Amino acid sequence: MPYRKTGFVNNEIYHIVVRRIGDKPLFVDTDDYYRGVFSIYEFNNAKSVEIQKRRRARLFEKKKLARNEGDRVSSADEREKLVEVIAFALMPNHLHLLVRQLKDGGVTKFMNKLGAGYPPYFRQKHKIQEKGYFFQGRFVSVHIESDAQLIAVFVYIHTNPLSLIEPGWKQGKIKDPRKATGFLKNYKWSSYQDYLGIKNFPSVTDRDFMRETIGGEKGAHKLINDWIHHKRKIKGMTKIALE
Repeated sequence: MPYRKTGFVNNEIYHIVVRRIGDKPLFVDTDDYYRGVFSIYEFNNAKSVEIQKRRRARLFEKKKLARNEGDRVSSADEREKLVEVIAFALMPNHLHLLVRQLKDGGVTKFMNKLGAGYPPYFRQKHKIQEKGYFFQGRFVSVHIESDAQLIAVFVYIHTNPLSLIEPGWKQGKIKDPRKATGFLKNYKWSSYQDYLGIKNFPSVTDRDFMRETIGGEKGAHKLINDWIHHKRKIKGMTKIALE
């Protein structure tokens, strides 16, 4: 992923979008989506990351847990995090992230690691021979400047998957609100389930700050539900159209 020159400030929050070049698929199957989530977690680390070694270690831990040997498995998070991942959503050809920078250069380092680590896996698995850029230019980012904008981005990220069942929903009303609500609640490849209290990928995100801001699990559900049913104009929405 090309280097982004924009300066990022510690403790500030940013909405980031990464898209595959030419709108080609970024995630094709379930394994790709799992690898994407795994990459968000593992590459959020100032230390050097050997992804294959980490995958083997995690598989070993899962096998021990399956044999009821969990007491001998260390579940401590030993990462030196570059950012706090507040929210995410994986889409077929792009990825949304809401992050807070923790270290100088943290956002750029995290995105560079992610941009260097995922493409080799994808190219090898799907037998892609073409060389050159994998992602569409530099990643796009917007600085979050207010609580209203933060909440708007939170809603935007977690409702983004609706385009998979209702193309064009952003320009008009939701045709079937009940179906849309159920789809998002069951959509595995985002942080929304964890905000609802449904354990999905809880170790990937830092949710305490956002949960307090929106009013916990009930607040998360209400925000998304209100947006789906009423398509209310949320303050700050004009600043998050990164696609």
